[in-house]
Amino acid sequence: MSDGSEWFAPRRYGFGAGLPISWQGWLVTFVYAAAMLGAALLLKDQPVQLIAVFIPFTAAFMVIAAKTTRGGWRWRWGEDD
Repeated sequence: MSDGSEWFAPRRYGFGAGLPISWQGWLVTFVYAAAMLGAALLLKDQPVQLIAVFIPFTAAFMVIAAKTTRGGWRWRWGEDD
């Protein structure tokens, strides 16, 4: 991630990342989605444990997305970068 690779496009409006623009971004997104789905199915009757799994996985995904978004995360008003 420190080599300046760009995995996600920036959002046109607002703050954060948009869709993945590389295979690495799609892989990270699918792994995150599969982990969340698997945790939801395994822990469907244990909401506290489910939240305890969701928080670190979501935080890790957000850090990866923030570090690999083209132009970084900042507020955008729809102008071209």
